[in-house]
Amino acid sequence: MSSSATATTVDYRSLMAPEMAEVDAVIHRRLSSQVALVNQISHYIVNAGGKRVRPLLLLLVARALGCDSTQRHELAAVVEFIHTSTLLHDDVVDESSLRRGRKTANAMFGNAASVLVGDFLYSRSFQMMVSTGRYKVMEVLADATNVIAEGEVLQLMNMHDPDITVDDYMRVIEYKTGKLFEASARLGAVVADAPADIEDTCAAFGRAVGSAFQLIDDLLDYEGSTAELGKNIGDDLREGKPTLPLLLAMQRGTPEQRDMIRHAIEHGEVERMPEIVEVVRATGALDATREAAEAQAAHAQQLIASLPESIYKDSLLQLSIHSVRRST
Repeated sequence: MSSSATATTVDYRSLMAPEMAEVDAVIHRRLSSQVALVNQISHYIVNAGGKRVRPLLLLLVARALGCDSTQRHELAAVVEFIHTSTLLHDDVVDESSLRRGRKTANAMFGNAASVLVGDFLYSRSFQMMVSTGRYKVMEVLADATNVIAEGEVLQLMNMHDPDITVDDYMRVIEYKTGKLFEASARLGAVVADAPADIEDTCAAFGRAVGSAFQLIDDLLDYEGSTAELGKNIGDDLREGKPTLPLLLAMQRGTPEQRDMIRHAIEHGEVERMPEIVEVVRATGALDATREAAEAQAAHAQQLIASLPESIYKDSLLQLSIHSVRRST
């Protein structure tokens, strides 16, 4: 990690608590619908205790660039709605039953209702974008949602395929996760009316932090616990997702270990999870995955080195560090 990132420890969650309270107020106001089930499901998932990293990222970038426009709260709510809608759709596709320590919306209300309320949140997001009157906002988020959808399809194509490359995997996480982090950081610069080069720098920072965040998510599926993570350990394997820990373990393991992991990916074989975790750890695949995440975070820190010094810049640096040091 860069020395600038470790020089000051900032409690960015406490710093931004008043701003996040403003975002929460926008979220609850904008969730309102005359259809009872829409209200019920959307409130259920939005209130499920998510980290709200994407809206926090947007707000920190905006403040680091001197923005005091209240539009930042509206846009922060927009990116949270887009993220939430992808979760609703993801859980249906993945047939997930647990998220953030609670039953998923599809487990509670059924697949059809979850998909349709996800569509409501997407469309509400675009209503909110239009209300800002900024063409650039609509351009950034229209592009982001399209790329995210491509990432979802790419991931679906890769399911149960042990022969994908590390580059294939990195492309999925850049599209599926990195893109909304990128858009969030870019919007923070847009709402601050920052020059194009600063906007691009902030976007690259967001993309790198998002990639680091997803790498750690994939690592924790083999290192964490259900109680800590609030999701079922082994879900990635059950869904046949060939994530980086598995790809590296296959590269580094014995032929017998490689064959076991290949078979598990092809068949979603969670029964052999303890053996697979042992191989992933013994081959150093978890350490290598963490190193890849740390490299992304270090790159993010370098990108914003030229931003003006402020507590908000320090907070962005700490956010990049926390993206790889977390256990949930």
